[in-house]
Amino acid sequence: MLKPLALAALSAALLAGCAGASAEKPAPSAGLKDGATLDLAILETTDVHSNILSYDYYKQKDDPTLGYERVATLIRQARGEFPNTVLFDSGDTIQGTVLADYQALVKPLSCDSELAIYKAMDDVGYDGGTAGNHEFNYGLPFLAQVTNTSMNVDGVAARQCAGPKFPLVLSNVYSARDGKPIFKPWTIVTKQVTATGSDGKPVAASLKIGIIGFTPPPILDWDKRNLAGKVTVDGVVEAANRYMPEVLAQKPDIVVAILHGGLNTAPYTPQMENGGWYLAGVPGIDALLLGHSHTEFPGPRYAGMKDVDAKRGIVRGVPAVMGGFFGKDLGVIQMTLQRENGRWVVQKDKSHSQVRPICPKKNECVAPDPSIAPIVRDAHEAAVAYVNTPIGATDHALTSYFADEGNMSALAVVNAAQIDYARDELARSRPDLKDVPILSSASAFRTGFGGPEDFTDVPVGPMTIRNAADLYFYPNTLAAVKTDGTGVKAWLEKAATRFNRIDPAKDGEQQLIGKLPGYNFDQMQGGVTYTIDVSKPEGERIGNLRYKGKPVKPSQPFVVVTNNYRASGGGEFPGMSGDNIVLSAPDGNREVVIHWVEAKKTITNKDVEKRSWRFAPVRTKGPVTFTSAAGKADIAASLDLPIRQLRDNGDGTAVYAIDLSKH
Repeated sequence: MLKPLALAALSAALLAGCAGASAEKPAPSAGLKDGATLDLAILETTDVHSNILSYDYYKQKDDPTLGYERVATLIRQARGEFPNTVLFDSGDTIQGTVLADYQALVKPLSCDSELAIYKAMDDVGYDGGTAGNHEFNYGLPFLAQVTNTSMNVDGVAARQCAGPKFPLVLSNVYSARDGKPIFKPWTIVTKQVTATGSDGKPVAASLKIGIIGFTPPPILDWDKRNLAGKVTVDGVVEAANRYMPEVLAQKPDIVVAILHGGLNTAPYTPQMENGGWYLAGVPGIDALLLGHSHTEFPGPRYAGMKDVDAKRGIVRGVPAVMGGFFGKDLGVIQMTLQRENGRWVVQKDKSHSQVRPICPKKNECVAPDPSIAPIVRDAHEAAVAYVNTPIGATDHALTSYFADEGNMSALAVVNAAQIDYARDELARSRPDLKDVPILSSASAFRTGFGGPEDFTDVPVGPMTIRNAADLYFYPNTLAAVKTDGTGVKAWLEKAATRFNRIDPAKDGEQQLIGKLPGYNFDQMQGGVTYTIDVSKPEGERIGNLRYKGKPVKPSQPFVVVTNNYRASGGGEFPGMSGDNIVLSAPDGNREVVIHWVEAKKTITNKDVEKRSWRFAPVRTKGPVTFTSAAGKADIAASLDLPIRQLRDNGDGTAVYAIDLSKH
């Protein structure tokens, strides 16, 4: 550990803006002369979310636009292209598909069985990785088991189980028992490489690579039920300052920081979700692997960010990459090192990053690696059989193609199930709340972010577990909070930031949807109605807020049913700090939906509420547009939504126009 004065010096250097400064790292060997060079490709996967195969479990068909089996092809191609490669994973690996839920929740994996995604990754061969926030969704006992990690945490048995054959490092999550990291905070990976000597001839060498990992600090809020009282969490800069001296003391040739987080230049706090920009300023870090944001870096989203080259992939002088999500892309950092004064020095002017997609053009996707599917076949087939278990039926379609524009058919089922569950549970556990109205809040998780197939679509007819998984995508647990009329309005105002502000006098097209993710556009039901005026600034959009036809009073009490993520502060909704939770259920929201459908047998319009909100009428000079799956205008018409398709984008999506004056 660093002495206090040395730690202060590191912190001072960070605050002074020593962007990407390299600390002195003596050479591990003296066999190479100055002037020798080494070309290294650092490969990265991130946010695979257990999408091992190119398969959609909800629509039960192949989907060539995603899947680790295709990224594996890119990895093997890159290894053939570059003379020296290392491969790392930036987290959110073990959760996210029906297959993942099956192995964690439905038929939990035995201690001597390796998780399917890790089997696939081991077949390709990794040099290291870290844990993302979703690694904690299934609880610490499961995480400890499938990663073969002894955590010394309450409720986690110390035992040897089948885990990945590569090291996982995580420096900013500690056991509440002893204050020690639950994973190794860092490690050294030694790679045999081929360098070019000063005489131009190839020469064999060993490269010592230090790796250090980080997860988003808000996990303690997002997964409070799994983590509270068991672990503590540090900010990414604080953890880096704590452990980088130990890493550098091992005299690595380069240090790679593996962060499950993106880039944000807002003032730094230890709770910062996307602290990559600040982490890049910690002395000694030579490369930065990013994740969590479900986007690509380098890429246009980060154009204009301070001290960031969004074309070359450089953050504060440090080469960086974020390789997409769901197995859609491979991140690649191409780095040149040169021998100077007996040590390797990164040639930053010769380093750059790129994101390689599995589908460089529409309908032109690389073939899957043939070795992956056989490895996970048994688990895949078991998951498919499970999700085809019948649970009931519906007499009307439940879709999310126009969930942002007023179609609540899919959300109404979730809200009705949540209200019925909470009413029964609260009557038993909190009789003091028996006279408090119960509302429910739900959001559409599948609104096209992942492409034209990324929408909920449950047709009329029989329903199976896969339909319930389509309706409720994440393995959250049900929670309820007590609030009042002021809190309900503030909640809805936050959700309404999903929309851009629309100028009625503007001639050209205006995009309806802003930057707030679809999973944060909460829509409430349970007797509440309201309007959203998108011509007004954020914070002033919710109008005509009523409960059972009467205006909602600021002090009027309510219980709102939601999920553990939202109730504990996920999404940064006002008043959601975890302090006002009145129900923390053991059951998952998805399981609540399944049991509700089973009880109803057939869902009819009488079982669910009608839509609870509308856009306030606004007559615009130009069209207000949004993007959804192509060819769905008939669905909008059947729902009496004033929506028409303007043009087909040719990629499975289309641009639609909505007439806000008739909504």
